[in-house]
Amino acid sequence: MAVTHKRLGKHGVLVSNICLGTMNFGWQTSEEESYKIMDRALEVGINFFDTADVYGWDVQHGHTEEIIGRWYAQGGGRRDATVLATKVFNPVTRKANLREVNSDGRSLSAYKIRKHCEGSLRRLQTEWIDLYQMHHIDRDCPWDETWQAFGSLIDQGKVVYIGSSNFAGWDIATACQEASKRGMAGLVSEQSIYHLNNRMVELEVIPACRHYGLGLIPWSPLGGGLLGGALEKLETGRRGGANFEKEVTENRGKLEKYEALCRELGHPPGEVALAWLYHNPIVTAPIIGPRTLEQLESAIRATEIVLSADVLQKLDEIFPGPGGEAPKAYAW
Repeated sequence: MAVTHKRLGKHGVLVSNICLGTMNFGWQTSEEESYKIMDRALEVGINFFDTADVYGWDVQHGHTEEIIGRWYAQGGGRRDATVLATKVFNPVTRKANLREVNSDGRSLSAYKIRKHCEGSLRRLQTEWIDLYQMHHIDRDCPWDETWQAFGSLIDQGKVVYIGSSNFAGWDIATACQEASKRGMAGLVSEQSIYHLNNRMVELEVIPACRHYGLGLIPWSPLGGGLLGGALEKLETGRRGGANFEKEVTENRGKLEKYEALCRELGHPPGEVALAWLYHNPIVTAPIIGPRTLEQLESAIRATEIVLSADVLQKLDEIFPGPGGEAPKAYAW
């Protein structure tokens, strides 16, 4: 398979089958290493980059966008070569700023969307955002207000496409129907947690994406490290922590079978977990969040893994999903 390009759902833009997540840049990964990861990504054909206005975490919200902006400022066609996605919804508190009631909460108000878009554009050192994503659903703000704000940004040429993240299936349907009333294209993508050990989106989110033509962009494809060889890492002391140990204990039976299967296949568990997503036709591109160049290379190698029907069935047996799509999964 290697790194290939496909349409984002039913829409015309072409994106790589790997989405480079930048959530670790600046606080887990140095700026210098972040540059190397982004350069290598472009070199192998990864053109889909994802960030968020809140990334940077303990250093400062927006710090990751600033790193990407300085990388773009080096020139060499970097900006034009990427399909850039960022997000709005969460509080973005900057150390130099006074408290801002309308920015410090979680919402999709027109005020916040406009202001946070301007902040992202400034930090990213770009004139436009290719994919502006709602980081979470806001069921308190009316869709009239939210779509009006996004429509204004599109009209100004500051945003090209709108996507969602962490939406329920009925949120996707509502958002698309409300956009349609206004003659807008609506959502082009949904970012959801989706991996072998969490397949709940198969009930209603994936059917909604298919119906409305959204691309599916799974986040946490390795389940927070659970699918990346957790048993071995825990035993050798390469990974620890009370929460991680608790999750491994709760899933030990499945993980023992999974890691044994991966040894039979001759591939690292993390690469098999990514390959499972690459084989799913509804998936546009899983978001990988490499902290190092080697982690990026591992994700690239995973595109070369071919999983037979027999192996896919074994994975289904180890990690059974919810039973298919609603309502047949629980009724008839």
